[in-house]
Formats: sequence, C-alpha cells, structure tokens
Amino acid sequence: MTTIPFINSNQLEAICKVLADTEKGLTGSEIGHLLEQLGINDPDPSMTKWKRLYNALAAKQNGDRHGASVCQFIQAAMEPVRFSGQIEKYEERRDALNQVIAFLGYSLGDDGKLRKVETAKTLTDAEKRANRLRTELQRRGVHSDVLNVCQARLLRQDYFYTVLEAAKSVAEKIRQKSELTTDGAPLVDGAFGIPKNGYPLIAFNSLQTDSEKSEHRGLANLMKGLFGAFRNPTAHRPEHTWHLSEQDALDLLTIASLIHRRLDNAVRTPGPCKQ
Repeated sequence: MTTIPFINSNQLEAICKVLADTEKGLTGSEIGHLLEQLGINDPDPSMTKWKRLYNALAAKQNGDRHGASVCQFIQAAMEPVRFSGQIEKYEERRDALNQVIAFLGYSLGDDGKLRKVETAKTLTDAEKRANRLRTELQRRGVHSDVLNVCQARLLRQDYFYTVLEAAKSVAEKIRQKSELTTDGAPLVDGAFGIPKNGYPLIAFNSLQTDSEKSEHRGLANLMKGLFGAFRNPTAHRPEHTWHLSEQDALDLLTIASLIHRRLDNAVRTPGPCKQ
C-alpha cells in the first residue's frame, strides 16, 4: 500500500475516533495487539484510546511519509472474522468509517477490504441526494421501513447501499414473521410455498380461490425477483462495479415498499398438515 497518500491530522483523528470509540470501538488490549501485529510502535498505552491510536499511527506515517500503515490498521481492525456473530456491530462500525474515508477516496467493503472510489467533496452532496430521494418516495407514499434506509451515510457513493438495505429489510421482516433463519429464495420458498396439504407458513390472503392462490404466488415471486436481481448479484460482485441510477433506485425502493405493505397485512397460518 505504498501508494496511499499522507492522511492529514483531521482525517486521521476522525478515523481513530471511530475505531477507538469509548463505548463501541476497539478495547485497549485490542489496539495494543493490532499495533504489535503490524509492527507499529505503541507510544503510551495509558492514554485515552483514540489519542493512543492517533499518536501511534501519526508517528508511523510521519516516518513512512505515506498513509499505508493507517490503511493496513483499518483492514486489520475490520477483518470480518473478528466480528463473528456480531454482524450489526461490524456494519455499524463500517458505516461510520466509510463516512470518514469517503473523503480520502476509499470505501471499506463488507469483506473488510479497502477500495478506491470517487472522493467525496462535501457532506452536503450526500445530504442533498438523500433529501431528494426521500422527497420523491414520500410523494409516492412508500412504506416507512423504506424511508428509513434513505440516509445520507448510505448515499456517499451511489444508490447501491440504500437499495441493498431496503432488500435486507424485506428479508428481515419475512424472518420475523416466519421465524425462519434462511435468506433469499430459500427464505421465500420456506415462508410462502404452498404445500400439497395445508397452508404456507405465511399467507397474503385466504387462499380459497385460484385467483387468491395466484396472487399469493405472484407476490412470492416478486420477492424472489427482488433478491435474485439485486441482493444475489451484489453479494458476489465488487461494489465498485455495481452502480444504480436514481430512477432505478426509486423503482426498486417502490417495489420494496409494496412488499413491506403486503407483509404487514400477511398472517401466520397453522402451516402444512403433519402426516
């Protein structure tokens, strides 16, 4: 990473305050271990965590004359295996970091790796995009669960994260209603598949007529289509190769809104008849 430019003091301080946050950041022992692992001198372990980390990284990059050591520390601290069973904690810290490093022209992926992206210029750019998107969605009367994901922190690069979060929110609501733990098409099939005997775990209507059964299957296919067309490809493609226009994002978020609204009114059933 010798091509990483020097990171100025304000940017470095912001990074350290995220990584070594008093309540949600690295512990003192974790900071010490990571610094030792990367061969970075630990000047004063007794200091406040973020100041300790700042002094260590600042001294290192001052000696190197570039910011590679800072990026190496970020990747080591955000290695996904360190967050096994703590997905929410990982995503929260990653989001906070991405708000800072966007101004350096980097983004931290869900694999814990840094990637080059277009450098953010101002906070207001992302705020304006979020407000514009939210206003149009409100005009369309979209579901509140969709509006909740229209945040500036998710729009610093493009509309990728906003639509991804909307799709994830649909899957989470299905899991809550069905008590299943799967994802994507298997989750939809498990929750809405109509067995030969009995009912699906969750029903959109009474399923008494062919028309009602057709509607139920159609909504299930719509959910599978959302996951198949968006979530699955994005889970296996580098983020910088997946970009959405604002219009596409609006349409996908509107579909997610429809699904959320129908899920709110769907009901649990006795399920399949036991043989």
